[in-house]
Amino acid sequence: MKILVLNCGSSSLKYQLIDMCDSETVLAKGICERIGIDGSLLKHSRPGNEDYILDKPMKDHTDAVQSVLDALLDKSHGVIKSIDEVNAVGHRVVHGGDYFSDSVLITDEVKKAIEACFEMAPLHNPPNLIGIQACEQLMPNAPQVAVFDTAFHQTMPEMAYLYAIPYELYTKHKIRRYGFHGTSHKYVSRKAAKLLGKPVESLKIITCHLGNGASVCAIDGGKSIDTSMGFTPLEGLIMGTRCGDIDPAIITFLMENNGLSIREVDNLLNKKSGVLGISGVSSDFRDLEIAANEGHQRAQLALDQFYYSVAKYVGSYAAAMSGVDAIVFTAGVGENNGPAREIICGYLEFLGLKIDKEKNNIRGQAIDCSEPSSKVKVLVIPTNEELMIARDTAACLNS
Repeated sequence: MKILVLNCGSSSLKYQLIDMCDSETVLAKGICERIGIDGSLLKHSRPGNEDYILDKPMKDHTDAVQSVLDALLDKSHGVIKSIDEVNAVGHRVVHGGDYFSDSVLITDEVKKAIEACFEMAPLHNPPNLIGIQACEQLMPNAPQVAVFDTAFHQTMPEMAYLYAIPYELYTKHKIRRYGFHGTSHKYVSRKAAKLLGKPVESLKIITCHLGNGASVCAIDGGKSIDTSMGFTPLEGLIMGTRCGDIDPAIITFLMENNGLSIREVDNLLNKKSGVLGISGVSSDFRDLEIAANEGHQRAQLALDQFYYSVAKYVGSYAAAMSGVDAIVFTAGVGENNGPAREIICGYLEFLGLKIDKEKNNIRGQAIDCSEPSSKVKVLVIPTNEELMIARDTAACLNS
């Protein structure tokens, strides 16, 4: 079974074609950039070949999907001879509200539910739906499956997902914690269980998806019981440009004393805060490390705050699960920054955690970097959301 995985952003489209019948082999992958903007292009690659870059006008996501199909069918750069070789399309959809607790075959009712979540994910759900509609138009014979970032967290109990505001606001407006990065948290928790040689149902795992967007998840017996992101991806950890947890009264204070509008406050908290706001340097953690090493105090402060916020959530989730067997680091910072992992784990030594500094410097592979005597395992696992989407798509079709 060959599955095309699509991840549509507001002006981009990432894709992978994965052969699920052949050791889950990635046949080709790439990205369409600057969709609807001058200078749009497609970057296409396949194993063992040079990357193929095509400057091509793409006025919308339908054009982008067509460009992807053209690249997959190209005689020189493609990997299939007919579009009918694509057995299904798996779409990443950011927000499924509380409508979906699993991946689903896309129907008119599913599309309506995705649209109903536009207000909660205005930057993501609209292009996600456009990508679905484009595939339906260009690939009418291929089943379409929606894989939701929020679905994995639908196992959270009420005490974890409800906010302490009037209950009617939940029943009327569905204001609750949804959580995000669910596909990544699900993938690395399953991979962690395999690495430890134990069934995921027997483990208490805390997964740390640490990148420009970051979240922590408590996974007990394979199910998400709590996660740091909330009604939107703004809550939780300090991130690249997002503020994370703050006193809500700050919002009204800024509006009253600085004359900011609702939109301006929203923009400030989502795009001008986080480590960028603290440091005044960058939202990129690599830039912050360079600046901190050169003596930039606010850059160091931003890094320190980030590490501290991760450690606080890990500690609280260990308490929520009455223990933890493994802590998993993934995503850009989590996978590639050994010093960051060491600092975060330094806060957690009270759990009986001991990190192997030599193993902690290994990059690019799934590894247990804790010492043999450590009571809590520390794992580094490269995430693979595209493969998880393909697996969920295949499982959905098989069921």
